[in-house]
Amino acid sequence: MKKIIFLISFLGLSLHAQNNVTSKNIFNFNCQVAEENVIKTLSYLTSDELEGRDSGSEGIELATLYLENILKENGIKPYFKTYRDTLSNFDKTSYNVVGYIEGNDKELKNEFVIIGAHYDHIGKIAAVNGDDIGNGANDNATGTTAVTEVAKYFAKFKNNKRSVLFVFFSAEEKGLLGSKHLAAKLKEQKMDLYFMFNFEMIGVPMKDKGMDFYLTGFGKSNMATTMNEYAGEKLVGYLPIETKYMLFRASDNYPFFTEFNVPAQTVSTFDFENFQFYHQPDDEFELMDTKHMTKVISKTILVLEKMINAPKKEIKLNEK
Repeated sequence: MKKIIFLISFLGLSLHAQNNVTSKNIFNFNCQVAEENVIKTLSYLTSDELEGRDSGSEGIELATLYLENILKENGIKPYFKTYRDTLSNFDKTSYNVVGYIEGNDKELKNEFVIIGAHYDHIGKIAAVNGDDIGNGANDNATGTTAVTEVAKYFAKFKNNKRSVLFVFFSAEEKGLLGSKHLAAKLKEQKMDLYFMFNFEMIGVPMKDKGMDFYLTGFGKSNMATTMNEYAGEKLVGYLPIETKYMLFRASDNYPFFTEFNVPAQTVSTFDFENFQFYHQPDDEFELMDTKHMTKVISKTILVLEKMINAPKKEIKLNEK
């Protein structure tokens, strides 16, 4: 998050998620993300070869190419002329990576959902024990990896009634510049945005919190309540410290909230107690719990599927 002190795989993919999008029954765990795919993406994005993925660097260019290739291999089209959305508000050439799956419902496809995470980090930093690369595993190669798995699921089954953008933001660490640029651009194009869902720092589970994620801006919408109803369990909840540090304003959800005035929120498992290497060289792949990541990504995919396919806009801002 921006400037805040803050191989055993599952056996393949199971049967396609049932399309009862309004069901509030017990969570049906029938989407299995392969842990080996999580490991593959996460380990590459955190490798020293990428030199900490600083925006505008040669290292992040490698990450950009990697993410473009994932979208291309899975038949996900670019939303613009290419996958690259060039930032207009940063002095170095930097790109958001934007993939697009059109909705399959004649009317609902005109409504959009954005699922995103920032893929940049802070590059070379002060060395610790000779290591000067801020690999940014938890922050935010984990969230980036989650978006790749969600994108692959919807590309495989093509079951989204609404249109979906899968966005990998650059220059988050420079002040949310990638998301600010894209939010303003899509607003100018008069996009009908239903909600924005952002992944941030999900590599280490919380302990004794009674939920898988917490949701920033918890009381601003009914997103958490709706997600938990869809899941049939407490998938997301409220963490008081997120209010203390104003985390709702600290990640790439926020520009979409300010531009569109729709639910735009972030899920995270970084609780300021479970990970001590924020913006340090020790934020490495080896410290990430890929089994935890695989489990929560799988759960979230099925909830997102119901959110995206609801016959009406069920997720709404709460009245002030």
